Formats: sequence, structure tokens, C-alpha cells
Amino acid sequence: MSSLDLFTTRRPALGLGRLRQLDVTLVLSWAIIIVAIAWAVAPGAFTPHSGTVGIAGNQLRAPDVAHWLGTDEIGRDVLARIIYGSINSLFGAVVAVIVGFVGGTALGLVAGSVGGRTDTLIMRIVDVLLSVPGLLLQLSIIIILGFGTVNVAIAVGVTTVASFARLMRSEVIRVRRADYVEAAFGSGGRFAAVLWRHVLPNSLGTVIAFAALQFGSAILAISTLGFLGYGAPPPTPEWGLLISEGRKYLTGAWWLTAFPGITVILIVLATHRISQSLRRPS
Repeated sequence: MSSLDLFTTRRPALGLGRLRQLDVTLVLSWAIIIVAIAWAVAPGAFTPHSGTVGIAGNQLRAPDVAHWLGTDEIGRDVLARIIYGSINSLFGAVVAVIVGFVGGTALGLVAGSVGGRTDTLIMRIVDVLLSVPGLLLQLSIIIILGFGTVNVAIAVGVTTVASFARLMRSEVIRVRRADYVEAAFGSGGRFAAVLWRHVLPNSLGTVIAFAALQFGSAILAISTLGFLGYGAPPPTPEWGLLISEGRKYLTGAWWLTAFPGITVILIVLATHRISQSLRRPS
């Protein structure tokens, strides 16, 4: 099932016990996201160690009291690297979601509201974008723009425009058929004014929930590209780069890849859970 299908599939009602269990997972998800944001805003408040400078004699130390998640091959604290790496990873994900949300929402709004040949043209473009493998399209855009966190984020965002556009179009078509929208047009409301006051606000709920889901997917995509070497250049910490650097020491220093990987997994799962809570009930 694709991520977009989460917003079009009806789900059975949940029992009280199950609901309480999901509430606990939602609280934990929000806690994880808040901690990650705090890391990005004030990394120095969470670790006394540098994210780029190592300490002589501390190379490849296993997790202990002094270094909770161990150290890397040049003596840098792994926890500090993860904390400082949140700046690039989360910032890139925010840029990617903004690019996809703004571009896709605009295309979907125009396609769903205007209809006719305009709708057909836009949706054919969307179909072409959806037919291209996401990683291939991302790499093509990065080759044009160059390496770096921002360029990687833009590439990831462009690949999500089509999904946002398709979802937004379906929501606009649904809202346009509502009685209050027809009444607004029937009472002499201008086309642009009705779209702005009625159609757009009532179409954004599901799209915003989808944006929360895409935030986690963007982190995963940016980490993947960072792992391949297209993201932030060393020694700048970035979650995907940390995993890539640690793979050379898997046999003797498992913590170099395990803890950054667990961080990415927890963030992605947390954003998926939050997006489900924001989804409009079926």
C-alpha cells in the first residue's frame, strides 16, 4: 500500500482499549518529534561534545558513561554527531515538504477547480512524474542543481509534487460538489473568492495530514541520498552520512551505524503516527 492510500482507505472502528493504546503511541511520537526539534534548535544544550572535532585517544570507544553512544574512528562522540546532524536532516525535510506541498497544492487546486483541458494537461504531467522512479528523478535533479543539503531537499520535494497534486485535486473535486459551495456560486460569488474562502480551506485538512506523512518520508529519502554521498559533505554531521561512514566498521564498532539508523527509524515512525492522527476520520 502506498503512502497516499492511507488517506483513501476506510478503516474499522477502534475499540476503547485499542484507542487508549494508540493514544500512548501518539504521545510518544510527539515526544520524539519535540526532542528532535529541540536538538536542531539548541544542540549545545544536549551535549558538551563537538559534532565535528574528535578527541585524541578516544577512537572507536564502545558506549559507556562518558560517551553514551560511543565514539567514531577519530574520537567524535556519536550522540553529539546525531544531535548536530538533526539540523541538516530536519531542515532538509522541512524544505522538501514545503516544495512538495506548495507546488502540489497549487497544481491540484487549479486542476480540480478549473477542470476541462487544464485538468487533463496537469494530470498527464502528474502521471508522468509518478511513472518515474523517485530515486532516479531525485538523482537527475541533484546532477542539475549540485550536491548539498538544500539541493537534495529540493530534489526530494519535487518528487512529491505529483502525490500532493493528485490528493489535492481529489479533495477540491469533493468540496466543490458540497451544497455550501454551490450556494456560494449561486449567490453570485466570484470564482476566485469562492475558491479562496470555501474550497481551499476545506480541502487542506487531508493534504496537511499527508504533509506530516511526507515529512517522515523526506527524512528517509534525504538520509538515503546522504548515505550515497549526495548530501552534506564531511565532516558535517548528517544522519545518512553517519550511517555511511560507520558501515566500514560494522564488525567491530556496530554502534556507528546502529544508533543513527535507529534515530531515523524512530523519527519516521513518529511522523507516520502523527499523520494518522491528523487524518480526517473516514
